Amino acid sequence: MLHINDLTYRIGGRILLDNATVHVAQGQRVGLVGRNGSGKSTLLKLIREELHPDAGTISVRSRTRVGCVSQEAPDGEETLLDCVLAHDGERTSLLAESESSTDGHRLAELHERMAAIDAHSAPARAGAILAGLGFSAEAQLRPVRSFSGGWRMRVALAGALFAGPDLLLLDEPTNHLDLEASLWLENYLASYPGTLIVISHDRGLLNAVAERIIHVDQTKLVAYGGNYDRFEQIRREKIELATKAASKQLDQRKKLQAFIDRFRAKATKAAQAQSRVKMLERLGPPISVIEDRAVSFEFPDPEALAPPVIAIEHGVAGYAADNPVLRNLNFRIDMDDRIALLGANGNGKSTLAKVLSGRLALLGGRLQRSPKLRIGYFAQHQTEELNTEETPFDHMRTLMPDALEKKVRAQLGRFGFAQDRANVKVANLSGGEKARLLFALMSRDAPHLMILDEPTNHLDIDSREALVAALNAYEGAVVLISHDPHLIELAADRLWLVADGQVSSFEGDLDEYKRLLLDRAREARRGGRDPKESSANRKEERRAAADLRKQLAPLRKAAQQAERQVELLGKKKTELQARLADPSLYAGSPDKVAALQREIGEAGKALTEAEEAWLTAQSELDQAASE
Repeated sequence: MLHINDLTYRIGGRILLDNATVHVAQGQRVGLVGRNGSGKSTLLKLIREELHPDAGTISVRSRTRVGCVSQEAPDGEETLLDCVLAHDGERTSLLAESESSTDGHRLAELHERMAAIDAHSAPARAGAILAGLGFSAEAQLRPVRSFSGGWRMRVALAGALFAGPDLLLLDEPTNHLDLEASLWLENYLASYPGTLIVISHDRGLLNAVAERIIHVDQTKLVAYGGNYDRFEQIRREKIELATKAASKQLDQRKKLQAFIDRFRAKATKAAQAQSRVKMLERLGPPISVIEDRAVSFEFPDPEALAPPVIAIEHGVAGYAADNPVLRNLNFRIDMDDRIALLGANGNGKSTLAKVLSGRLALLGGRLQRSPKLRIGYFAQHQTEELNTEETPFDHMRTLMPDALEKKVRAQLGRFGFAQDRANVKVANLSGGEKARLLFALMSRDAPHLMILDEPTNHLDIDSREALVAALNAYEGAVVLISHDPHLIELAADRLWLVADGQVSSFEGDLDEYKRLLLDRAREARRGGRDPKESSANRKEERRAAADLRKQLAPLRKAAQQAERQVELLGKKKTELQARLADPSLYAGSPDKVAALQREIGEAGKALTEAEEAWLTAQSELDQAASE
């Protein structure tokens, strides 16, 4: 299907791809991965012939239809449905010709061809794709121009999927999607009948869809069989083997060189020394073990506040008193909360985030906020508000005018900005670096509550893992809006569902929420095929599922609290052990050492008890869920 041979491409004097070779077979679903800036998007442009290589070849099988999502959002007065249908060029031309042709034989040929490509079912297929991406039946009949840019990019994605090309190229297709649409797309692509190459930093999508991974690694294209988890495992093993081999070779080189240096000048050992020189030459150059530079985030921990940090009673939120977005808001947030907001785009998640951050006042009800509360708010669109002519240091200095330069740079360093990158203009930063700069800016004063609205859109997989680790180490509260299931699963311990103008606790985990969405999709499809099916039965099924989640809620909460306790005690024990390892401790009174050792012993005992309690609680939850 696709052959890339000895491909070389340079941009601005920098080599992105150097003698890179890889082949993609027909029907394969491939995940294209690599660090931000490694050349993934450039490779797709080379395949589409929008760019031309400096050397090497890219060949696609003849008559292969190559498709991708348009980089420009569609616009105009045509409806969403018509816009998507227009992506099938053959159907469009056949319909146009059939309306104007008067030749009976030609009309017969046209109708025969339209039947062969199933042209008459096209509106239903296009509508199903649009529905999966979050457009209601009513919305599908509205003009494209009436939607925002993000929603119009969904229409562009729908058009690319509807066209069904032989080779489909997708570059971060979930960036403009909410969690619900991302899950639908994941299922759709997992059964895509053609050849698929998708660039994504969404680990869940790569695991569900990809059967092969191509890694853009040090200007080469390296292929791995299996999904992303399998790729990560094999790559880790390869690096470990290379590290061991390099260490072994280094030891050999040191021994040989030591013998040569010692005996080269002695006549009795000269021959042996010379043989060691030849052995050293045969070893070849030192084995190079190149690993990607590790990315790290570190949110500063705030001082503790008395709970709750925020509480809302009978709240009403929105932008017009006669048309509120959210009603009857009743909840509280404490310092140890990790909350993820679920619900389709347009249901009010961002509205709630603005209320919590103080950017939007309640239309009604009461909001109580701790007087000392500091809030950090991350919104992806804020990247557009950065001054492109200033450096990260300039931005941080503006927000910390009285701080020493050392402290300003230390805050930037928490998010990977060493001095060389801290002094680069924002215009020359990658999307991931701009996102990291926003993290640094919004956490500069150690906020007690961080509200993160789609924080991972421009982060690669390694940066997402670093974000998860930083959030888990952070000691304040977190409210998270994200389409990344992996981030939600690892960083959130409470789920709130924002739907139908309400905010309610979802008494289940993310897997249960996914199943709920899939059940609703199946129910909608059944409803379309069988209008006689009893809606009462479907309501009863939903009620039973809700009752089960309610019954499991106390057990799930107990398991989550036990797990949190294990994390806190583990962290405490590690800190105590670090103090015990400090040489300055032993310069003082021996009683302090003994007291610290007792404290470590007590912490270890408490940790063991907490782990047993966690295992018991998790076992009870698993048993209840399986009954």
